[in-house]
Amino acid sequence: MAKKRFVSSPRAGRVRKNAKPMQNERFDFSDIPESTDEELKRARRVGRPKTGNAKQLIAIRISPQLLARLRRLAAKRDKPYQTLIHELLEKAARTSRVA
Repeated sequence: MAKKRFVSSPRAGRVRKNAKPMQNERFDFSDIPESTDEELKRARRVGRPKTGNAKQLIAIRISPQLLARLRRLAAKRDKPYQTLIHELLEKAARTSRVA
């Protein structure tokens, strides 16, 4: 079984911070052919599009029971649970009467 990757977790940050950068001189790129025009036409951007209003990644602690309820509710509404949490927080913040 493959080891779990921690892409956007605090652990991933520590791993990246402690990683030793490798120098390009240690790689032999001479046998890699240049991309053809046809390959470049078929190429597509990978990752999320840059919209200028990206959400910020945070970490919060939620009880397992609450998280399970939120996941079930999200499944009933046929949407990702994180999207549901975002919508619920946004609605609560809009209706809140905090000055």
